[in-house]
This record gives sequence, C-alpha cells and structure tokens, in this order.
Amino acid sequence: MARRNDHTREELTALTLESVKEFLQDHSHNELSLRKVATMIGYVPSTLVNVFGNYNLLLLRVVAETLDELAKQSAQIVASESDDRQALYELAYCYHDFAFNNPNRWQLIFQHNMNGEDLPEWQTKRIDGMTSMLEGLLKAISPEKTDAEVVQASRVLWAGVHGITLLSVDDKFFAAEPIDGKQLIQDLLTNYLATWQS
Repeated sequence: MARRNDHTREELTALTLESVKEFLQDHSHNELSLRKVATMIGYVPSTLVNVFGNYNLLLLRVVAETLDELAKQSAQIVASESDDRQALYELAYCYHDFAFNNPNRWQLIFQHNMNGEDLPEWQTKRIDGMTSMLEGLLKAISPEKTDAEVVQASRVLWAGVHGITLLSVDDKFFAAEPIDGKQLIQDLLTNYLATWQS
C-alpha cells in the first residue's frame, strides 16, 4: 500500500479521478465501490474519504469532470457555427455523440444520487452552464419569446434529445431495422421548432 505522503492531495485527487474514468471506459459505475477504487490506486479507503469527504462526493467529482468535457465540446461546436438554428442541431448531435462515445460516464451523470444531501454549488453551476447554452440558442432563434417560454422549450428539447440518446446508447429502439438516433433528433428539433416558431 502507498503511504499518504506518496502523493500530494492534488496528485491523489487527479490519480483517483483518472483511474475511475479509465475504469468507466469498459465498466459500469455499479461495479465500483470505495474499496475497489482505493485498491486500484494502491491506497486504503479511509485516505479517499479524507480527500473527497465520502464515496458519493468522489463520484460527483467524476460527474463534474464529465460535464466539463461535454461543456467544452459543446461550447466549441456552438462557437464554430454562425447560424443559431444549425448550432442548436449541432449541440444536440454533440450530446448524442458524447454519450455514445462515453456511455458509462454519461450514464453516471444521471444515475448518481446525492442520497438526500444538497448538490454542491460548484456542481449546480455546471448544470446551469449547460442549460443556459441551450436557452441562449433558443432565445437567439426566437427573440420574441419570453424567458419562461424559452426555459420551457429548452426543457422539452433537452428531455426529447436525452430520451432519444438514452435509447440509442442502450440500443433499445426495438425496431426491425436499425434506427439512427441522430436522425430522430433532427426530426424532433425540426418539428418542434416549426410549431414553436409558428
């Protein structure tokens, strides 16, 4: 076993999070435990508790880094697209592709449970950043809409894109012919925006 002073707190944090992300490339988070993570990095579980607070907060840090990666990719895509409507489509495709390429980490985002504890402010800000990107595009597409209408539309679209992505990642469309999740997302956005803007 490594001694506590083999790594600084920052090094141990980075080592732990990187090890968990590597594990999630091929395995579900349901196969993890505090003891398993500690064993993977050569420390005892109590050391990880001292660094992260508890196992739940350790997983939340993995969720945070996953959201940061998704936000970075999303921001780059939106910034590179001059047409707001097309940027909305590209943002949705980015969400789908990120989930498809990182299925276990993406699923952890939505299956992680705070077990009654309040979500830390640093995590709330990340979530707000993602939703505000979508709201900003909708407001730019239809500036006459009220803030409440924009928020409602953003949640409808996010729920629809998320549902399609979930079924796509899990391959649960139950259709005789293969179904392209991104085509379904395109259909959803096209039809919803046509109604919303009319």
